[in-house]
Formats: sequence, C-alpha cells, structure tokens
Amino acid sequence: MIKITFPDLSVKEFENGVTANQIATSISPSLAKKCFIAKLNDELIDLNSPILHNGKIELITGGTSGYESVLNHSCAHLLAQAIRELYPNAMFGVGPAIEEGFYYDIDLGDVKITEEDLPKIEKKMQALVAAAEPIVRKEVSKAEALEMFKNDVYKEELINELEDGVVISVYQQGNFCDLCRGPHVANTKWLKNFKLLSVSGAYWRGDAKKAQLQRIYGTCFMNEEELKQHLVDLEERKKRDHRKLGKELELFMFSEYGPGLAFWLPNGYILRRTLEDFWIKLHKERGYMVINTPIMLNRQLWETSGHWDHYKDDMFTVEVEDGTYAIKPMNCPGAILVYNNSLHSYKELPLRYAELGNVHRYEASGALNGLFRVRGFTQDDAHTMITEDQIGEEVANIISLYDYVYSVFGLNYSIELSTRPEDNYIGSIEVWDKAEEDLKKACLATGHDFKINPGDGAFYGPKLDFKLRDSMNRIWQCGTVQLDMQLPGRFNCKYIAEDGSKKTPVMIHRACFGSIERFIGIITEHFAGAFPLWLAPKQVTIIPVNNDAHLAYAKEIEEILTNAGIRVSIDDREEKLNYKIRETQVKKIPYTLVLGDQEKANNSVTYRHHGSNQSFNMPIDDFVNMLKDEIATLARK
Repeated sequence: MIKITFPDLSVKEFENGVTANQIATSISPSLAKKCFIAKLNDELIDLNSPILHNGKIELITGGTSGYESVLNHSCAHLLAQAIRELYPNAMFGVGPAIEEGFYYDIDLGDVKITEEDLPKIEKKMQALVAAAEPIVRKEVSKAEALEMFKNDVYKEELINELEDGVVISVYQQGNFCDLCRGPHVANTKWLKNFKLLSVSGAYWRGDAKKAQLQRIYGTCFMNEEELKQHLVDLEERKKRDHRKLGKELELFMFSEYGPGLAFWLPNGYILRRTLEDFWIKLHKERGYMVINTPIMLNRQLWETSGHWDHYKDDMFTVEVEDGTYAIKPMNCPGAILVYNNSLHSYKELPLRYAELGNVHRYEASGALNGLFRVRGFTQDDAHTMITEDQIGEEVANIISLYDYVYSVFGLNYSIELSTRPEDNYIGSIEVWDKAEEDLKKACLATGHDFKINPGDGAFYGPKLDFKLRDSMNRIWQCGTVQLDMQLPGRFNCKYIAEDGSKKTPVMIHRACFGSIERFIGIITEHFAGAFPLWLAPKQVTIIPVNNDAHLAYAKEIEEILTNAGIRVSIDDREEKLNYKIRETQVKKIPYTLVLGDQEKANNSVTYRHHGSNQSFNMPIDDFVNMLKDEIATLARK
C-alpha cells in the first residue's frame, strides 16, 4: 500500500500501482471525467501512469489555468496523427509545446503543404477529437522502439542516441504512436479548441546541412473564448509588427550589404540614445562604473574564457599579423581584463562594471528577424565581482534594479532558474550545486517565486531568466542574472581577503534589456509605436492654422520648447489642417499643438494628446512645465 496526500492534507491509502484516474474515480466518477492531467509531488503525470510510491497528489480539472503547455504538446501529437492519416508516408521530427502554442516538423517527401491545406488538416483533427481516443503511455526497450519506428529516419536517429538499456516511453492514440517523454492529456476530447496558424521550413535539428522539414504551427486552449481572444491578439500583433512600424516611423532599416545589421535612422537613433542615456544614468546611480572594451580580441583570450570551444562556429574571425582575432560574441572577457588591470581588496567588492558592448554572432540568414534576431547587437551588460557571502545581497540589488526598469515600461515579469546543462559545461558539479542554491535563496529572500528550467544554464554557471509579459500578453525572455564561479578562476582573478590571503571572486553576469536592438523591437510593439513622451523621437508637432497669420507665433513657441529640451518641429506645409492633424496621429507624435488667433492673442497653446480627440488650452509656461514633469517622471499615458 502507498499513502497519497491530497491538497487539503488528508491522507488515504491505495494499492501500489494505482493511477491518478483511479484515485479520482474513488472520490467521484464525475470528478474523474473532469480531470485531464495530474501532479504528483509537484510534477505533472499522466492520469493513467501507475503511482509506485507515497506522494502528494493534485488532480487537475478542465478549465484550470497554467497547463496550456500540456494541451499544446498533446495537440502537436493530434496534428501528427492527422498528418499520418492524410499523408501515410510522412516522417516526423519533433513536435514540442512552445510559448503560446506548438509546432511539428514533418518530412512529406515531395509533397509541399501550404496554408491552403491547413483547413483540410484541421478537419481531420476535429474528427479525431470527436472520436475521443485515449492517449496511452507505454514503456518499451530501445530495440522495441527501433522496430516501432523503423520507417522513420528521424525517430531512429533520436532513439539511437539514447543509452542502451534505457526505458523509452511512447504514446499511442488510435493507430498513431509517437516517441515522447510526456506527459499528455488523457483523451483527445480535451483538444477541441485548437487552430493551425502557419507553415514554414525548418532544418532538422536546426542544422542547415541537414534535411529541410516542413514546420506546422498551431495553438490550443482549454476553452473557445480563450482561443478566440488569442486569434484577435494575433491580428493585433500583425498591426504592431516592429518591422512595419520601424519603416512607417522611420526608426531603422536593413540593407542587403549587411544582413542582420541594423541601420539606425535619425528618429531611431534618438530613441536608441535616449534609452542608452536612461540606462547609463540609472547604473551610475546604482554604483556601477561604465566601461568600454574592444570589439575584436585575440583568439587566445577566447580560448582561455572557453568561448572558443563553445561558440567558435558562431564567431566572426579575421587573420592579422599576430594571429587569429575574433569579433567578440560576448563582453565578459573584456570586463575581466579590466578587473585584472589592477589589484583589488575585499573592501572594494562588490565591483560593478557596466558596458553597452557591441557584439556579433553568426545567425543563419533564414533565422534573421528584424531587430529580434540580428547578427550585430548591443548587449546592456554588467559584470560584478563579489565575495561568496555577497551573492544573496547583490542578486537582490539586481532584482530591485530590474523591478524598477520593467515598471518604467509597464512590463510584468516572472523568473526562471536555469540549472546545469547535462553536458557541455565547465566546472565541478559541487560548485554548480552551490551556485544554484545561492540563486534560489536570493530569489526567495526578495519575495520572488521562480520556476526551475532544468539544464538550460550557461556553460559556465546557472542563471535567472526574467520573462517579460507585454501589452499583447506575449512572453519575452530579456533579463538574465548568471552566476559564474568558473571564469574568474580561468583568468586568475584575485582579491586580497580580510586575512591577507588571495582569493578568487565570484562573477555575476547580467543584462536587463538583453540587447538594445531586441528591447527596442519589443517596446515598439508593446507601445504600438506610441512611445512615452520621454522616449518618443518626436515629442511635439506644431501646426499653425494659417502660415501668414500664425507661423511667426509657431516659431516663438518652437523656440521656447526647444530651449526647454523638448524635441519639437513645425508642420508648415500648405495642406489642410485636418490632414496634418491626422498625420501626427499616424506618426504617433505624443502632442500636437494647433495655434491660431486665440492662442496667439493669449500667449497660450491648444494641444491634443496622441490617441485622444479632446483638445485643451493652457498658457505656454504651464504646458512646458507639464511636459517637463511628464519627462522627468518617465510617465506613461
């Protein structure tokens, strides 16, 4: 017998091997019908998986939020099942749940799927949902798995990489079987609220040298209302595409002479510099020293840091007279050289270096995506040298800084702790375990919960990832805090401890925006191009009602605003007044001033805020003070 603890802390005994579905049925048959997944000791399990030890159970019923990834993962299998029935010769790559949906990579040989084919596939999926087919987990040996998937070269490749003797899980629904760790919903009936979204190409395992598969994207929700709202959000996102807005607002451009390298136009450069100035000022206030390190450094440095072994395929290199140089893909080795430029005492720590460092990484041309995926970008890096006993306090200070920055832009966030990779890492497991525990304690000490993201740490240490949620309910991974107990030792970094001995500091790598380019892309879509006043490239447009009668007064107001540090321009074109007002709205300029006889006579302005049809009149001095206050407080309207 095993003991099962319920959420109300009551305990019941069951036969060893009981399933979550049987436990639910013992409580109430109607409850069992409402359950689609379960948690045992805080880990998701299939309803029909045998439970072999004591544990705390939670039965998850339909309508419970927070389990969309399970629905989407199961819906990926539903898609694959439909594809197999429609295209019997199909072979399958992988079909994971992703943020807000799922995809499946498929090899159909010479058959090409287009978006016109998606309704046909959806119809087949709907039929499979109506059939309410159980999704059953089975465990097989490696030999059995190879036999089951002998006609699918992609599954065979995945299976052959597994160790001999390992138990492999597969999931069966109807006549379709897939290789998968799971877990999954108990029945296809839970997957009725889905939509296939698009088709694209994808190289097998992301390798351009391997086969190109067809990737079908989709999404699945627990109820129809959530699905409909998500589809509305997707249409709104198309309107807010930063590539579209970047062109309309004349922020940036790209050229075939430099794929993945952004050109900042005058408006975009103002936006970028304003963001950078905000960042520099804030970091100086928080005790950081701003530095700048070379963009290109000798290969020996990257070999010492470990980047050469882990990143050389993504680095741009050049041969010069004294050897191979690499354009930096990261800023951290440069910060270490700055630290090692002088001796340091424990009294100086924490020692915080901040750098807006220009880095370059190779990205396949097909992966480039506006400002979101580029080859050259500016990381808003900081590297802090600390003693081991300063970890908790310093991470808390960083989280406080992130709290402030993200609140300025109206972005909420959650934290994920990424732990040691299974392989391709440096350092001992003992050091990794301690570093991970320190990050956990720092999060909890500052009142922040976190989710574990196993195996996704950097090769030199665990990290905290900050997932931002924007105005369209999308999640963006931006901020990071990476604890590094390896790299300082590789570079023989030392400080004089209180007892006079030399000790190696701990290094914290952190970035708040992630990169300037990507963050500008995110906030462009977040604000739909209507930036807060302090950030807007053009803050005020003045429109004289009649150039002959009011242009001189408009120029007086322009001079007053310019002297007050406001970015202002006059629209004195011979166009209709309403046309010019409408254009300022399209250009998303925060304030439009319309100046006529009344304003000239009263030394006042009549203004309209972007997005509003209401006009207000006030003395020019009051208007200037209002704008100054809005800018100084970084207000969002």
